[in-house]
Amino acid sequence: MSSTKVTASAPGKVTLFGEHAVVYGEPALVASIGKRVYVTTELRDDDHVRIVASDLQVPGLTVTFTGEELIVETDYGRTISAVAYLKTAIDVVSKYLGVFKGANIVVRSEMPVGAGLGTSAAVAVATILSYSTALGYALKKEEVARLGWEVEKLVQGAASPMDTSITTYGGVIKVKLLSGNDYEVKALPRVSDLPIVIGYVEREARTKDLIAKVKSLKDRYPEIVDRIIRTIGLITEMAEAALIGSDLITLGELMNVNQGLLDSLGISNRRLSELIYAARSAGALGSKITGAGGGGCIIALAPGNQDAVEVAIRLAGGHAIKTSLGGPGAMVHGW
Repeated sequence: MSSTKVTASAPGKVTLFGEHAVVYGEPALVASIGKRVYVTTELRDDDHVRIVASDLQVPGLTVTFTGEELIVETDYGRTISAVAYLKTAIDVVSKYLGVFKGANIVVRSEMPVGAGLGTSAAVAVATILSYSTALGYALKKEEVARLGWEVEKLVQGAASPMDTSITTYGGVIKVKLLSGNDYEVKALPRVSDLPIVIGYVEREARTKDLIAKVKSLKDRYPEIVDRIIRTIGLITEMAEAALIGSDLITLGELMNVNQGLLDSLGISNRRLSELIYAARSAGALGSKITGAGGGGCIIALAPGNQDAVEVAIRLAGGHAIKTSLGGPGAMVHGW
């Protein structure tokens, strides 16, 4: 086995289309982004695991250290342990391979924690790839994705394979909930990197509460909300064709229509709307919420206008991240 330092990375993600509708069996499109989490493993001669994660970016959040634990207190009062994903990933890999060695683990993130960009999945997948490679094993991507999903389920109690699939494989995937808790995951043909700007504001509501809010609305107005959900599914199918055909004008228009439907479900808020309209006014072809809503992130499709859209989002009071869609998935560097 090798004791050489091994660095692996995995990308963050955004949901392009299908938020909330995916809960009711409609498809969703999810894409990797050009911001990544890097995990470096150096094996030790003892059985201790030392984790250094001091540069995780958490704009608008409170971060404190308790021993080796990095505790992240989110803007809506929930406390999570960012390091739990690393420790659990090491445990899962060791059990899977039947091998354990102590290691120094260093994690660096180009993305904010807690913003809904799939950072936890990226941390889990990058740790699995880095640690297993340091141990001398070359896991297949499907193994990495499955083990990453196991990590998320152990830490969170429940999780879909969506985030760990996209951060492992990269590109764009189509996800659909089947009967029970089974998911169908399909990779789209590789698309060219698409320039986007992500806008972020602090969250005001939890994902589970927003899902419950949509369900309550659906229970009260089933005929109306069922049609909205089916329409979001149709938009997602049309967006898939636009992505494959590199039809950015149509893609932007579909983003705007999808946002109008999400607004009708009550999961946006004033601050997100301000970022969305600021991005459009600055020349974005389309902009919408990405994720559950209630704060968090918006995405703006901005070919040729990234700088102007970034400034507009900042002036509207949001954090802004210039990046691209559809980049590579998890990888080992220099190995």
